[in-house]
Amino acid sequence: MKDTSKSYETIFVTNDKRIRRITLNRPEYLNAYDHVLCDELADAVDDYMRADDARCLIITGAGRGFCAGGDVSGKEPEEQRLARIGVQLGRGVEMRDGMHRVVLALAKNDKPVIAMINGPCVAGGLALALACDLRIASDRARIGDTSGKFGLLPDEGGAWLFPRFMGLDKALKMTMLAEVYDAAEAERLGLVTQVVAHDQLEATTVALAQSISEMAPLAVRLAKHMMQRSADISLERSLQDASLAVMITNPSADVVEGKRAFHEKRKPVFHGK
Repeated sequence: MKDTSKSYETIFVTNDKRIRRITLNRPEYLNAYDHVLCDELADAVDDYMRADDARCLIITGAGRGFCAGGDVSGKEPEEQRLARIGVQLGRGVEMRDGMHRVVLALAKNDKPVIAMINGPCVAGGLALALACDLRIASDRARIGDTSGKFGLLPDEGGAWLFPRFMGLDKALKMTMLAEVYDAAEAERLGLVTQVVAHDQLEATTVALAQSISEMAPLAVRLAKHMMQRSADISLERSLQDASLAVMITNPSADVVEGKRAFHEKRKPVFHGK
């Protein structure tokens, strides 16, 4: 797998057969995010969105965790942190320019993203995973919202994302009681797409990403865009979107290739043209 990283400190990026991978690389903190990681992750997501050779993105964590949310380790002294962000309105700016920026970058990205959840995925880490399109979890993963244990809020996007995946009552219960679930319960609640044995996590996720990367890129991106918008618009507006989208996909070379491959009884080779 080719290393395509820049000079990142807290993540590393690889690219292999049209699959881009971003690995959060603060394993000693269960990949809890700080301002450096957020800056680098947002930049790497933006790079993926603009890379014509990358058709699917996997986000995962190094070591035994996916992401434990915001860093509460105290590594950065509070005085230094306050000096960096400023006291007046600083915490709001810190959130806006931090994990909020990452979650919005994923939400605005019309290319497919898979969260490969290899271990603890809590609080802001869960918001990060839910901002992805699919979530494949190890049976060893622990998933939930621990923010209440620290007197904190689901402020990284969780207040919007949690109820949409698990329902308002269950989201409130999880947050108010700071609940963390095993992978099977998280799947039952709708927080993950699929749970697999830990030793099969890598192979399963890569195979899924590979299958997605072999689909027609224009159709994949437009389908994602249409489904994302559907939550906020009427059926009539959604159908109008579809009418516009087919003006892009139907005349494309990929549709010609798909039909030809069907009649020739072979696997299509899509180029996104």
